Amino acid sequence: QVQLVESGGGLVQPGGSLRLSCAISGRFTSISNMGWYRQAPGKERELVAGRTNYADFVKGRFTISRDNAKNTVYLQMNSLKPEDTAVYYCSADLYLSGSRTYRFWGQGTQVTVSS
Repeated sequence: QVQLVESGGGLVQPGGSLRLSCAISGRFTSISNMGWYRQAPGKERELVAGRTNYADFVKGRFTISRDNAKNTVYLQMNSLKPEDTAVYYCSADLYLSGSRTYRFWGQGTQVTVSS
């Protein structure tokens, strides 16, 4: 059973910073890709950051990084804006066996940017 456990969300003032973490556990062969998505109320889930790409609305403010030894991906969020308020989800494309990858999702962590 594969699990993605996120942490680091919370309430922050505009201009502040947060660091999200997502740790993968369970049985898998290797990680193909990891990324972060978000979903605001009434909106569709959207990509925030992938392995090498960022959504335009976070470029220069957010940074994705990965610790392969810990099977963990991070999202450093700086200069946060009220419009960044959303539930943030991490995703991982994993090899369980063979050559096909399967996408798994974390449970989501709430980020609220408000004064």
